Amino acid sequence: MTATAAPIDPLLLATARIGTFVGKNGLTNATGFFFRRDERLYLVSSRHVFIDEPSGHHPDRLEIELHPDADNLADSIGLSVLLYRDGLANWRQGRDEGSEIDVGVLEIDPAALPPEVAMAAFTPEHLPGAEDVIGIGEPLLIPGFPLGFHDGLHHVPVVRQGSVASPYGWRFQGRGCFLTDARTHRGISGAPVVVRAPGRGALPWLLVGIHSSRLDMGDRDLVADESLGLNAAWYPGILLTLTEADAVEVAPDTGCVPLPA
Repeated sequence: MTATAAPIDPLLLATARIGTFVGKNGLTNATGFFFRRDERLYLVSSRHVFIDEPSGHHPDRLEIELHPDADNLADSIGLSVLLYRDGLANWRQGRDEGSEIDVGVLEIDPAALPPEVAMAAFTPEHLPGAEDVIGIGEPLLIPGFPLGFHDGLHHVPVVRQGSVASPYGWRFQGRGCFLTDARTHRGISGAPVVVRAPGRGALPWLLVGIHSSRLDMGDRDLVADESLGLNAAWYPGILLTLTEADAVEVAPDTGCVPLPA
């Protein structure tokens, strides 16, 4: 099968593989997605992709894999984006009750993109509204790059299936996130959590969450007990706050503290 044998779902072009670096030294792989608001374009991922103090993760730049030719998805390039400028962070994050939340956004200069780039982006119109009912057990998809695994020929993510595991719209344990039941791995942090939504235009998906991390019991018997298989996903309304033109680090009511990986 060739790279152009069949149409590609735009969800795969809205999801990006991220590498973190200090100078030329590669650190980790992660997942992100594109979010467009008016004329501004952002890369969204987990905040711990940009910086993670407990593990000593302090990259100074990201590389985002892009498709420069819409007619040849086997071709890819890496767009290098600095995380700091003049000693200040280029990304934005929120705070909730004095704690950082695990979502960050990094603005991308559209002029830095290839002229014929193959890309899709979520917009505020892809966020759930009052008419969107997300029930317990609702099937979900989580596209991403678990352990860095992906289609290395066409440079697109794989997609994991999951379901809503806590009441959607409720703040799980008082935090601005809900739970998903899905098999996930390192490298998928920052992935979009979506349900199919015909009528959303060229990108027919509803963005219901931002995958953060696996959730487990700290006292689980590693021999006798299996992992819970549950994950934290942040409500995407935080993106409206973080992508305001004059946004700074803020304290929205839609954030939650990071849960254990």
